[in-house]
Amino acid sequence: MVTLILTLTMCALLFLMIWSATYFYPWTGLLRFFPKDIEEKARLHKPPFPAAPAIGWILMLLCALGFVGVIVYGGWDGVRKGFTFGRFFVRFLVMLFGMKAFDIIALDYFLITKTQFFQHYIPETKGCAGYHNFGYNRKEQLRRIVTLPFAALLTAWVCTLF
Repeated sequence: MVTLILTLTMCALLFLMIWSATYFYPWTGLLRFFPKDIEEKARLHKPPFPAAPAIGWILMLLCALGFVGVIVYGGWDGVRKGFTFGRFFVRFLVMLFGMKAFDIIALDYFLITKTQFFQHYIPETKGCAGYHNFGYNRKEQLRRIVTLPFAALLTAWVCTLF
């Protein structure tokens, strides 16, 4: 149950991070995660108000700290409950793959291709063909999926040291 709650927390943090980056527009480098036509048109977008990028950076930093907190809590809880290496590995694997599934299904598929979420915040991108191109970042997603078990192994190993 704790693993499920931690996974859902990571998904919520990921969504908040995406929303922060979309609305407050702190860094144009984040556009590289979008299809090329959306990336090009979104570069024309300006933040909604002058202090917006600073707020975006703060929110994204808080989300990143939240991710660290979730991982640390997952490890601490496992140490407290006497988890073995295998149980730690499964916990972190579930958390990481759960968040990746949320990223692909909820963010890449639903938000990009089925809703007007990004067009609402970045109206310059309305009508871009990239919004209908699910799988545009397939290679990058596959590369991340391949690295997740190694990240889970490393995290599990660190937790067993305690």
